[in-house]
Amino acid sequence: MSTADFVVVANRLPVDRNTDGGGDGEWRRSPGGLVTALEPVMRRTEGAWVGWPGKPDLEFDPFDFDGMHLVPVALSAADVEDYYEGFSNDTIWPLYHDVIAAPRYRRNWWEAYQRVNRRFAEAAAAVAADGGTVWVQDYQLQLVPKMLRDMRPDLTIGYFHHIPFPAYGLYSQLPWRKQVLEGLLGADVIGFQRVADAGNFARAVRRQLRYETKASGIRVPAPGGGHRTALAKAFPISISTDDYIELAQRPDIQARAAEIREDLGNPKTVLLGVDRLDYTKGIRHRLKAFGELIEDGRVSVEDATLVQVASPSRERVESYVQLRDEIELTVARINGDHDTWGHSAIRYMHQAFPREEMVALFLAADIMLVTALRDGMNLVAKEYVASRIDNRGVLVLSEFAGAADELASAVRINPHDIDGMKDAIVRAIEMPAAEQGRRMRALRKRVREHDVDDWSRSFLDALATAAQSNSPAESAATARAVSTAATEAEHSA
Repeated sequence: MSTADFVVVANRLPVDRNTDGGGDGEWRRSPGGLVTALEPVMRRTEGAWVGWPGKPDLEFDPFDFDGMHLVPVALSAADVEDYYEGFSNDTIWPLYHDVIAAPRYRRNWWEAYQRVNRRFAEAAAAVAADGGTVWVQDYQLQLVPKMLRDMRPDLTIGYFHHIPFPAYGLYSQLPWRKQVLEGLLGADVIGFQRVADAGNFARAVRRQLRYETKASGIRVPAPGGGHRTALAKAFPISISTDDYIELAQRPDIQARAAEIREDLGNPKTVLLGVDRLDYTKGIRHRLKAFGELIEDGRVSVEDATLVQVASPSRERVESYVQLRDEIELTVARINGDHDTWGHSAIRYMHQAFPREEMVALFLAADIMLVTALRDGMNLVAKEYVASRIDNRGVLVLSEFAGAADELASAVRINPHDIDGMKDAIVRAIEMPAAEQGRRMRALRKRVREHDVDDWSRSFLDALATAAQSNSPAESAATARAVSTAATEAEHSA
């Protein structure tokens, strides 16, 4: 039944199934910036969220949860293996992250990707109201925009790409490169994290499809003749800044931060890395640099400790299993060579923590190390900055993370340059309080002014403009629907 004026389509629903107590289990809200950004809009626009419940072979009817209408899309174990673990995470993920690991191209994975994308598109088409707005999220669903446009030409369709989009020389490796581009161009607005990503996409469109591309948009042939315009533009995502500020102000979390430093032996400097366990994050490079600083005598384990939080990720994928083994062997070697009875060089934790504990870690850390080899944005960098209500601390940030475009006052590094990273870490350790304050105030100003509400509002504003320009004779209802969503996003700010 077509009822929702605003529909989000994402690989996952914004809830998790809690079955700890046995029985049928219950739903609980998922953490994450995307849920935080879109939940207020959906509540006020009678929105629906289409997504996978998170476990294979589970089928649920649509249901309401905390003011949102949720539409589960069932995936079999074979779907998860081929569409998600296979094509999404063993083909697209490494290809789009500069081939840091070798992508694998398997036809049966591509067939599963097409099949599952169609299932998501059909679910969205069924729930979207006449003239409604659908916002598709991320690389798992790149074919959905065109499929949805073919099914429901009355809809206004947005797509946001949360990961990098590769340079043409890499993208051209993909056997199904034209089909993916055509899938994305089904959207009225295609959003990217960085200007460079939008440029890479436009170049791929020119080379592969020969469409005209301008700053004002890409001319896409329309069925039956004529053209419509698809806008490809950067909309850098952010965080719910106020949430992190409120947590950082809580006395219990500040006390927990002091307790963490005490547990570490009260070193002069606490360095922190927080990442999913992924080969794109540069964890190995970070450990190598820190280990060499100790070996060189430039840093001592009595004075500095590196805390590395690596949350579990894709544990059934062989390359991730190998990565975990390599990282843990490296940590064990460095600690074995340099630990004292009272101090460890590296405190390593392969687990995820709730947001409250993460903010305590941010408050405890003098230096945040973000050493990604390639990253769409890296919200951890922004979370650290938002949490530093004392205007102290140093952010060491890879130039290959999308956040580097915005956080200009961070200490920038090339993570492939180990000597340069070592020098940057020493510089951060020795940085005077006045310089820390000057840099951190600038970083915090940027993060506060451009938070997640600003991100969703700017995208939906662009989508409202696209709705008016692409079909001026019929767009009144559609434009109103998108404009309402944009307005509600602004009210939620």
